[in-house]
Amino acid sequence: MDKFALDTNYANTGFNTRLGFGKKPALLLIDLVQAYFVESSPLYHPLFEPSLAVSIRLKAAAHRAGIPVVLTRLEVQKDGVGGGVFFEKIRHSLLSFEPGNPLGDLPPGLEAEPSDIVIWKRYASGFFGTALAPALTTLGVDTVLIAGVSTSGCVRATCVDAISHGFRPMVVREAVGDRHPDIQEANLYDMNAKYADVIGEEEAMAYLKQVSAL
Repeated sequence: MDKFALDTNYANTGFNTRLGFGKKPALLLIDLVQAYFVESSPLYHPLFEPSLAVSIRLKAAAHRAGIPVVLTRLEVQKDGVGGGVFFEKIRHSLLSFEPGNPLGDLPPGLEAEPSDIVIWKRYASGFFGTALAPALTTLGVDTVLIAGVSTSGCVRATCVDAISHGFRPMVVREAVGDRHPDIQEANLYDMNAKYADVIGEEEAMAYLKQVSAL
């Protein structure tokens, strides 16, 4: 099926409508840790690198706008104790996040600041089994700008859970990355159709400036 036929098919189902921004956003930075950006890491891929640079810019803009910034990090006990079936499925990958492994650290330029919310998670979604939803609700957040890795994994899981919790997910295209362009585009297309608005960095920055001016 070519893209024109796919667009038509999705339009006929009612997909691909625009959610639009809410009034109070937060920035969610999903799993942007060294494991994805250090070449010796088993999780490294060069296609992740552009997402980090854009995420650093978004974080700075979010701070200027005075909106909440959330950084999610994976938490794995030694030998995966308590990690459940998720650890069983991708054991080799998750070993990068055992205590003391520097691959689980935040990269230069994305260090957590005192006002940032750090969410430790054991599964793909930033919402599953964490305090993220009540933290955002307490702050009055209605919109989440989503950046991070990987698009088909933890970003997508967080996006789906965000809309399920009543937040407006805005996935910033240039700020998310995956291991192959086809996987990246397929997931962005489907998230935009069903669960989120996929927006560009320029639109995200303009929105943050608008929020900052209020």
